[in-house]
Amino acid sequence: MAKLSFFNTLCDYICRMVSFNNTEIAFKAKTDAELKRSYLLFKLIGNPMLVKFGAKVTPLALNMGFKGLIKSTIFKQFVGGEDINDCERTIQELGKFNIGTILDYSVEGKESEADFDHCLEETLDTIKKAKDHKHIPFCVFKVTGLARFELLRKVTEKETLTSDEVKEWEKVRQRVHTICKAAADGDQPIFIDAEESWIQIAIDDLANENMAAFNRTKVIVYNTYQLYRHDRLKYLKDSLAEAKQKGYKVGAKLVRGAYMEKERVRATEKNYLSPIQKDKETCDADYDKAVAFCIENIDIMALCAGTHNEASSLKLVELMDAKKIDHSDKRIYFSQLLGMSDHISFNLAQSNFNVAKYVPYGPVKEVLPYLIRRAQENTSVKGQTGRELGLIMKEKQRRSSLK
Repeated sequence: MAKLSFFNTLCDYICRMVSFNNTEIAFKAKTDAELKRSYLLFKLIGNPMLVKFGAKVTPLALNMGFKGLIKSTIFKQFVGGEDINDCERTIQELGKFNIGTILDYSVEGKESEADFDHCLEETLDTIKKAKDHKHIPFCVFKVTGLARFELLRKVTEKETLTSDEVKEWEKVRQRVHTICKAAADGDQPIFIDAEESWIQIAIDDLANENMAAFNRTKVIVYNTYQLYRHDRLKYLKDSLAEAKQKGYKVGAKLVRGAYMEKERVRATEKNYLSPIQKDKETCDADYDKAVAFCIENIDIMALCAGTHNEASSLKLVELMDAKKIDHSDKRIYFSQLLGMSDHISFNLAQSNFNVAKYVPYGPVKEVLPYLIRRAQENTSVKGQTGRELGLIMKEKQRRSSLK
C-alpha cells in the first residue's frame, strides 16, 4: 500500500512538472513559413551591428515607402496589429492554446493634450473590448501616454509646479482615475506599467492612489515593480505594508526592467548612484525573492510574473506546487511578450497555468520605438537570441524528421 501511495505521488509530481524544452508544444501555433520567418528575424537581431544600423535606418525606410516590408517582418513578429480590430486574429490564435492577450496601445513620445486624450479613449476602448472577451484577462497603459514626461519628472523630483502645471497634473490624475474606474466597473484588471526611475515616483503615487480606491475586495489595479532596480524589493514590501494599514490589496506585476542602459547613462551624466543592480545575479535573486514574497501574501495580493527567465518561471511553478495552489488560480499569472519566449508561454499553458501575452498594437510608424527597443533588448540580454534561435532550429529539425 505504501509503495502504491509513493507511486501515485511520483506520477502526480511528474505530470505536474513543466519542461521548457518541448518545442512541439512551444511552436504548435506556428506554420513552417512562420517558423522560418522567426528564425531569420532572430538571426538578424542577434547581430548587434545590424540592430544598431537598423535602429537608424528603419524610420527612414518607413518614410521611403517600405511600410509593407516592416509590417511583414519585425512588426508581424512582435505586434498584434495597427488597431484593436487588427488584433483579433492574434487574440483568437493565442486563445486556442489557453493563452490570454494583454492589449497594449504602444504609441509613445506624445506631448499634446489631444494625444493624451486620444490615448485615454484608446485605453478605455481596450477595457470595453476586454469586458466581453474571455481571452483578454488584463488591460494595460503607460502613464507617459497620458502625461508629459517633464511634468512627471517634476512631480517625482518634488519640484514646485506652476499654477498651470498644477492644473495639468490634476488632469493627469483624472485620466488615470477614469481608466481605473472603468476597469473596476467592468471587473477588468489593469496594469500600470513602470517607466524610467526619474519619473517613477509620480507613477507609483498614481498607482497607490488607485489601488486604494479600487482594490478593496479584489485586485483590479496592478502596479509594476522593476526588479533590476536595487530598491524595488523593499518598495514592494513597503507597498504591501501601506496597503495593509489602509485596508486594500496590492496588485503586483513583477518584471526585471526595460530601461537599464538609459538609467546607467543618466546616472553617470548627472553623477548620482545608479538605481540598477550591481550584477545580473543580484537582480535575479531580488526577482525571485519578490515572487516568493507575493506568494507568501497571496491572500492580500495578486501576482503577474512578467519574465522571459526560465529559472524564475520554474521557481514560481515549484512555489505554487509546494503551497498547493491550483495552477489555474486567477490570482497568479505568467506573462511574456508576443513573439518572444513561446517555449515558456505555451508549455506553461499546456500545464494549465494562467498565461497571457503582451500584445502591442498601433500604427506602424507609431510603434517603431517599441519595435526598436525589442530588437535592442534581444541583442543586449545575454543568451536571449541564442536561446530563441536554438529552440527554433530544434523544432525545424523535429518537423523535418517527420517528413
